[in-house]
Amino acid sequence: MNTDHSEIPRLVKLITNLVVSLLGIVLLGAATVIVLYVKPDFFQRAFTASEKSIKELVPEKPSYWTAPDVTTIPSGALGKEILYGKELIAHTSDYLGPKGKILQISNGMNCQNCHLEAGTKPFGNNYSAVASTYPKFRARSGSEETVEKRVNDCFERSLNGEPLAEDSKEMKAIVAYIKWLGTDVKKGEVPKGAGLVELPFLNRPADPLKGKILYEEKCTVCHGKSGEGIKNGDGSAWSFPPLWGKESYNDGAGLFRLSRFAGYIKSNMPLGATVDEPQLSDEEAWDLAAYVNSMERPSKDITKDWPDISKKPLDHPFGPFTDGFDETQHKYGPFLPIQEKRKELVKKNR
Repeated sequence: MNTDHSEIPRLVKLITNLVVSLLGIVLLGAATVIVLYVKPDFFQRAFTASEKSIKELVPEKPSYWTAPDVTTIPSGALGKEILYGKELIAHTSDYLGPKGKILQISNGMNCQNCHLEAGTKPFGNNYSAVASTYPKFRARSGSEETVEKRVNDCFERSLNGEPLAEDSKEMKAIVAYIKWLGTDVKKGEVPKGAGLVELPFLNRPADPLKGKILYEEKCTVCHGKSGEGIKNGDGSAWSFPPLWGKESYNDGAGLFRLSRFAGYIKSNMPLGATVDEPQLSDEEAWDLAAYVNSMERPSKDITKDWPDISKKPLDHPFGPFTDGFDETQHKYGPFLPIQEKRKELVKKNR
């Protein structure tokens, strides 16, 4: 009998494929039994691990305080008062600036030049915690302060002006707006995103010369080469406020403290920066703050500030101090040695 030897390789290949397929089916069956009966949590663990890997690759953004929706502003007299308060915060100069139509008691800056987006931006010096934490004791004045006192601090320091009468229509409106912003914040709580970020201290003094280079590179387009700011079309208010000079905040303002100004610009400057998407490194923020706050600005009588001088902040630049460091180091740092010395003094005085 004649055999077709050309068919043998094909048959061998066919049988081999069949054996491999059967082996694969056996192995798959064994794996299924193990997963379903021996390790029933296999899929759950695998899914959890996968989900964890995805979160590590794409971390969730933190959830910050957000202002109440304007649709929740009540109707009637209270609603009108709140809206007037918001208008005063956003356009302070129009009403209370050098050419204000109500009073002429401030330097022409608007409250929202420091309290961004009418006091609603996360880590933009917002008002979220004011209603929930005031009245409260403040070491700077050595007394318990009301919301009204806090507002007038800004008028006298950041706006380098005069205080509002606490029973005035304008003060009542500003307070009503601030309290409305804190509607959903429980008494005593400080929501995430309130105030300013706190940057770690540098191991060196903040450097105004490095800050000057950064300022010229990143800040002049908005604030001017000489820190003079840019006014709006009719010159009635600042589109971008002056950072030093006679029309800027005075040396009693909170932003004259280096840590406050560095935290402020880290999360908000240059224009478009946020806490989650900053445009400056920590060192750049410190150096920029040092440059801006090294420039001339109005002076305020602060002789009554910090009646207990041991409570002065590390970066309060005016003596006397109880820790033995001079005004220059208290202004520019390094702050870590001051911090350590104060800890030693606390232990010693226990």
